[in-house]
Amino acid sequence: MNDKVFYTSAAVVAILMIALSLVWPQGLGTRSPAPFGHEVVLPDVVRAQREKADRDAKRKAEQAAERAAKAQAATEASASSTSSASAQ
Repeated sequence: MNDKVFYTSAAVVAILMIALSLVWPQGLGTRSPAPFGHEVVLPDVVRAQREKADRDAKRKAEQAAERAAKAQAATEASASSTSSASAQ
């Protein structure tokens, strides 16, 4: 085989392998870039767990806000009753 043909084809194959390595998935389950990869789809179980955690966090935040509002109202009520009692 002629050296010019061999080294040229070896260089082309090397460049193609390097180009393929740039778009091939890397590591454990990492997706390829946009033109070659697909959108990551979460399993239903994972999605349900995340939604439940979000709902629980929102519910706890609402309960904390409600308790704070009740405490604020109680403080204002006691302050107004104290000021009206001292005024008499």
